[in-house]
Amino acid sequence: MKTFSAPIDNRAMIQCVHPLRLRCVMLELIDIRVRLQSKAGAVNILRGTTVAAQAGQSVAVTGRSGSGKTTLLMVAAGLLRPDSGRVLALGEDLTRKSEDELAAFRRRRVGVVFQSFHLLPNMTALENAALPLEFAGRADALDAAGAALARLGLGERLHHYPGELSGGEQQRAAIARAFAASPSIILADEPTGNLDSATGADVADTLFSLCAEKNTCLLLVTHDASLAARCDRRVVLADGLVVEAAG
Repeated sequence: MKTFSAPIDNRAMIQCVHPLRLRCVMLELIDIRVRLQSKAGAVNILRGTTVAAQAGQSVAVTGRSGSGKTTLLMVAAGLLRPDSGRVLALGEDLTRKSEDELAAFRRRRVGVVFQSFHLLPNMTALENAALPLEFAGRADALDAAGAALARLGLGERLHHYPGELSGGEQQRAAIARAFAASPSIILADEPTGNLDSATGADVADTLFSLCAEKNTCLLLVTHDASLAARCDRRVVLADGLVVEAAG
């Protein structure tokens, strides 16, 4: 009996590191180098940085200010092109995509949580959370955004503007916006940095709970040692290099 198999496109594959657990590498930054020009000359921001995260795994990137953490996150999001190296996300090489292709990929696959929330002040929590879905052409944008906000305890605050929400509520609205499209990857830049310790812990609980529930890969930049300790893996950057990794 003859057997037939479809040709395999290796570029579209996601590398499974342990098939029994079905934990696959969702995001991989390989030998990333970024050099920026300044008045004093060229500055090497990232000098051959490699970081990977699996499905359902949380990875904290820590280090002093100026170590390259936020630059690494921008490269991971496809918002900054590295001078060299590769960014593989869900088996796709982001460094080979056009700007339009990168924007489309982010809309479908990536959610971003910022330290300063980045909610539009003239739009309600519901409208803010629905915005990326509307850009993606989702007919159910408001319904999906409303469900995401309700899941984060903001069901009674849908029609409030950011100025009418507490800091914790604003960050939960921002998390709802990031998760509304059910992304495979969440990138978070100091998500508790502007919150007091109690509110920050509550927001962190929400973020980790959602990632575990949805098997989402989380790459988290933080100065907070207690937040980093909650992640499955911890990577320390110094002068654009990984100097320590644990987990």
